[in-house]
Amino acid sequence: MTVRTRFAPSPTGYLHIGGARTALFAWAYARRHGGRFILRIEDTDVARSTPAAVQAILDGMQWLGLAHDEGPFYQMQRMDRYKQVIAQMLAAGTAYHCYTSSEELDAMRQAQMARHEKPRYDGRWRPEPGKVLPAPPAGVAPVVRFCNPIEGSVAWDDGVKGRIEIGNAELDDFIIARADGTPTYNFCVVVDDWDMGITHVIRGDDHVNNTPRQINVLKALGAQVPQYAHLSMILGDDGTKLSKRHGAVSVMQYDEDGYLPEAVLNYLARLGWSHGDDEVFSMAQFVQWFDLDHVTSSAAQFNTEKLNWLNAHYLKSAAATRLAGEVAGRLAKRGIDPEAGAPLEKVVALYQDRVASLNELADAVEPFCLFVHPSAEMIATHLTDAARMALKDLRNRLASCPWEKAAIGAAMKETLNACGMKMPQVAIPLRVALLGQPQSPAIDAVLKVLGRNEVLARIDRYC
Repeated sequence: MTVRTRFAPSPTGYLHIGGARTALFAWAYARRHGGRFILRIEDTDVARSTPAAVQAILDGMQWLGLAHDEGPFYQMQRMDRYKQVIAQMLAAGTAYHCYTSSEELDAMRQAQMARHEKPRYDGRWRPEPGKVLPAPPAGVAPVVRFCNPIEGSVAWDDGVKGRIEIGNAELDDFIIARADGTPTYNFCVVVDDWDMGITHVIRGDDHVNNTPRQINVLKALGAQVPQYAHLSMILGDDGTKLSKRHGAVSVMQYDEDGYLPEAVLNYLARLGWSHGDDEVFSMAQFVQWFDLDHVTSSAAQFNTEKLNWLNAHYLKSAAATRLAGEVAGRLAKRGIDPEAGAPLEKVVALYQDRVASLNELADAVEPFCLFVHPSAEMIATHLTDAARMALKDLRNRLASCPWEKAAIGAAMKETLNACGMKMPQVAIPLRVALLGQPQSPAIDAVLKVLGRNEVLARIDRYC
């Protein structure tokens, strides 16, 4: 059997962290077993589905690098197939027309609740041996309901939650086609999984209640029932349901916020799954290790600090060339010419082990591309008369020394001796004059990267 998994988001919003984790686990399972990963867009909610939301899902999957082997398939393009299957079920007697009005359904539910019963459709239009159905009311378009088994139970061995069994008496004859002929979600999913040969359905546990209905329809169609695995929900940092303030935002927002996709993937992999104490690993390692046995059935908790730590780790080990390209795009969005200053690769190399995001890296690089005016308070604090005198002395030495770190360091020591100062008394004012801030990497490395002409011109502004 070839393993075939699918990710089937509804394009009624962006691809969020929960959906991205589902996609990652389904992708990894297929890759681990040499199978196929299918992308399916469940866009039957016409009122809420938008082309922008579809594109947001595709962009998010591409940014994460979760390439699909087949698709994307769109449910709205498969309407003829759904109607064909519904016609077959009506002919086979596994589905039937129901003419119950919404008013009758409301009255039915109210009466059931008054008797302290579970509200459900009572099967009044369900064909049964010896049962005489009334004549269909004129001018009423019927819905189509599935003939759910009355006796027995539906059971499956969930890949995450273990054995789950639900009595058929708990299920009613749910609608598989509305009065206007459009099929419903639970029905479309079944036909899609059947036609696409899905062997393993890995999805969020908000679908557990749908599973027994879908299994019964699959059995009625004579289709193979996939293996199901329902992933537990993700909680926010504070233990409550994940919301926008926790990180339940578009996956592409993480790109905007300066995260690397490999950091986000590594973090998502650890949300509800583990491989011993391993915290940092490549996607190749993850695929090699991934199995459903080590996916926890308890809720996972989002931890922003851990994500930031992982992102800093990946920034530190990333190629400076790649980071320079990322930073260049961010600077350009700010209206800053990334080629106006020192070579970005060299500047990035100074800072990549000191930041936790690409945006922080762009902030650090920005003063190398344009002159940043320090605040009046910073000037008053650091650029004193004594500091300016020392900077002028240093400026004269830098004008003629070889432009290498060792020679630059030697020139600074000569200035310290000549002015009777210690390194911070010169290095901090120099940083303020050059970068508009009192902190930076090693000052000799900063000067080397910034370049002689720019260093002298910036010192001259204050001396």
